[in-house]
Amino acid sequence: MDAIDPFVFRLSIFVLAIFVGYYVVWSVTPALHTPLMAVTNAISSVIIVGALIAVAAGGAQPSGAAWTSKIFGFLAVILASVNIFGGFLVTRRMLAMYKKKERAPGAAK
Repeated sequence: MDAIDPFVFRLSIFVLAIFVGYYVVWSVTPALHTPLMAVTNAISSVIIVGALIAVAAGGAQPSGAAWTSKIFGFLAVILASVNIFGGFLVTRRMLAMYKKKERAPGAAK
């Protein structure tokens, strides 16, 4: 029995994760979207840790594949940072929708 190609195995896991993520997000009730955003921000912070490890790989004098690791790690740090900060901004706006609006002192009820 031949072994499965690692690329095909990883690609199939990625495609399954896309489907699971799609159904999880669309089946969440609207009231729970804010906590869902907070959890995805936490997951992105874990991705930054992995990206920093990839940037640090290869030592001070990298060569060949180590440069590729550093470049992709740096791109992952940048993209995950944008995702985290953008997610916090969106979460803040979503939480602001739940706050009661203040009325003017003489306004009718």
